[in-house]
Amino acid sequence: MLTVILNILLPPLSVYLNHGFGQTFLISLLLTLIGWLPGVIHAFIVN
Repeated sequence: MLTVILNILLPPLSVYLNHGFGQTFLISLLLTLIGWLPGVIHAFIVN
């Protein structure tokens, strides 16, 4: 349940907590900076 809430509010944090600092986190951070919605979609797909 916490993962779903973090996916919506802070997608990079959710990805970081599940996968650590790496390529997946950087992609999530970049997508979130471009636009919030692409970051959320990526977080749901990855998690």
